[in-house]
Amino acid sequence: MSLPLATETWNDAEFQAIQRVLDSRNFTMGVEVRAFEEEFARYFGSRYAVMCNSGSSANLLAVAGLIYHPERLLRPGDTVIVPAVSWGTTYYPLQQYGLKLRFVDIDRDSLNMDMEQVEKAITPDVRGIFAVNLLGNPCDFTHLTELCQRHDIVLFEDNCESMGARLDGRFAGTFGRCGTFSCFFSHHISTMEGGMIVTDDEALYHVLLSLRAHGWLREQPAHSHLDYQVDPFVRRFRFVLPGYNLRPLEMSGAIGREQLLKLPTFVSERRRNGDTFTRLFEGVADVRIQRQVGDSSWFGFALTLEGKLEGKRAELVALLEADGIECRPIAAGNFIANPAIQYFEYDLAGPMTVAERIDSSGLFIGNHHYDVTQALIRCRDIIVQWSSVI
Repeated sequence: MSLPLATETWNDAEFQAIQRVLDSRNFTMGVEVRAFEEEFARYFGSRYAVMCNSGSSANLLAVAGLIYHPERLLRPGDTVIVPAVSWGTTYYPLQQYGLKLRFVDIDRDSLNMDMEQVEKAITPDVRGIFAVNLLGNPCDFTHLTELCQRHDIVLFEDNCESMGARLDGRFAGTFGRCGTFSCFFSHHISTMEGGMIVTDDEALYHVLLSLRAHGWLREQPAHSHLDYQVDPFVRRFRFVLPGYNLRPLEMSGAIGREQLLKLPTFVSERRRNGDTFTRLFEGVADVRIQRQVGDSSWFGFALTLEGKLEGKRAELVALLEADGIECRPIAAGNFIANPAIQYFEYDLAGPMTVAERIDSSGLFIGNHHYDVTQALIRCRDIIVQWSSVI
């Protein structure tokens, strides 16, 4: 592939980390995972981090944690505002916990929530906003934070595609009550499979620890609000919340520690490629590109076909993929158009004009931790040549 969606980021450091775990003979969640959590929290400036087995699981834990928080930050029946374009597992935990979704359209340039529609969508039944930082791009948290404070709404973030992005010097994923991250193969760092949640809320941290591993007491510190004073032997199998088994492997924690050391370089190179992409594509007729907010970490490069190219995505994808340039839809497209929506309780804050256009005419191509200038030039030339004969 001249421009694949994802490529390997490991070298000897990660394989040595795996060997370290093999030599230890401890393969389940242990000291390496705890060390990665501490290092991750420190890197992103959060008090706590909880690792789990995927970014999707991180979203599940985050929603469950807000439900079982001692302040009951969310309750079944509450309405949560979400963007119309994201990955499926942004939405599923909300449905699974009996929450109603209110979809808002996205901004045609940032591809994040349309803030004007968000403001209009807030009614007394709205108790949460699940902000999604799409394809490396931070949301407008200056506006979102003010809205949530004014209306006493809990803000939480799906930051699975935007590790390392910043707004006003602060990392995306740290603006809300909690933020989720993914360490899947195609994301900014890779731990085989893996996810992370960060929070500054100690009570939420304790809830997440319990929910991650069966809902038991075993990992709770002595001062946790969940800790019941029971016989130490009984405590080993004492269950206090209806939890899951979403624990990561010890190998994933060890790999994550090495990958985190490389993250600044990975993001720097992705940002360099992002500058190149913007320079090459901003003048291409009938193609709208994603515009960064703050400092994007450029997960990939989004293109929306407009004008005479609108509705002709299939033709372009065929041309690009024939040349070795992998393409994908922009997340789940307009999620409301997906068959899974039949299982949700939801409403729309207004017309989904941009989301519908993304669904029919949007695509993205990959970005990497190395220079992809020549592949981007080739991609642009294919688009320009194709457009000239339509």
